[in-house]
Amino acid sequence: MSRELTYLITEENIGTSPLTIHGFLKGRGYSHAVLVSLKKTPEGILKNGVWARVHDTLSPGDRLLVRLAEEKTSDHIVPRPLPFPVIYEDEDLLIVNKPANMPIHPSQGNYENTLANAAAWYFCQKGESFVYRCINRLDRDTTGLLILAKHTYSAALLSRMVTVRKIHREYLAVTKGVPDVSGIVDAPIGRKDGSTIERQIDFVHGETARTHYELLTSEDGYSLVRIWLDTGRTHQIRVHMKYLGYPLPGDFLYCPDYTKIRRQALHSYRLSFLHPISQKPLSFTASLPDDMRAFFSASTLEQL
Repeated sequence: MSRELTYLITEENIGTSPLTIHGFLKGRGYSHAVLVSLKKTPEGILKNGVWARVHDTLSPGDRLLVRLAEEKTSDHIVPRPLPFPVIYEDEDLLIVNKPANMPIHPSQGNYENTLANAAAWYFCQKGESFVYRCINRLDRDTTGLLILAKHTYSAALLSRMVTVRKIHREYLAVTKGVPDVSGIVDAPIGRKDGSTIERQIDFVHGETARTHYELLTSEDGYSLVRIWLDTGRTHQIRVHMKYLGYPLPGDFLYCPDYTKIRRQALHSYRLSFLHPISQKPLSFTASLPDDMRAFFSASTLEQL
């Protein structure tokens, strides 16, 4: 993988004090690790066509070229021909619509059935180097949109955007029962005693968690709800909706009702953010999967 970025230095960039290449790139979100890698890359940084050092100073009119060259690959991830629906791809990132029953990362007992294995196969077929960098996360059985970074710089920028909540995510969930038309759940979440994975509402030791929801439709005792988050706690949607009294059917931890679905009825359906490098507004949607559509008649869904 090779990615080149060019910057034309202006008076505004320089300001009133001397500006080094290091300072300029740090100001654009280049992490320490990326800068170290650039220093080790032959002609990784060119100023006006000449190989430059990060501590060289810049002047108005200088043209800076940054070459991100990456030849290593995630050798420990076994390529496997698994579903890998690509919604969008450019030089910097991928948007993928993750299927159900697919963990994001390899782990004990899940070495060859993950999104990482699917990504490795995808890039192998393209003949491109591959380092797995999944930016946001979804539970194994939650479907929907995920971001993968294609190089170290976009990974650093996107990870920062997640931290400062500059990536807006919306979910669709099916709930048992009919909640209010809209509302906010503001209740801290903590680990349940004796469990390594289960969470619960914990007003003493839990971490702040805030969930917004909007009722879209209901039918035969089930509802379709739009959800967005102010925080990103583990199992936040699943725990908060159970706390409200409207759990997600098919959820083996919080509502093991498999009458109509065999996994938690939760789907990451929209991602909106500014492209980390071009700053172009991006927005993606992934339609409701069939197993969640099955809760409602076609006529009900057509009204949404």
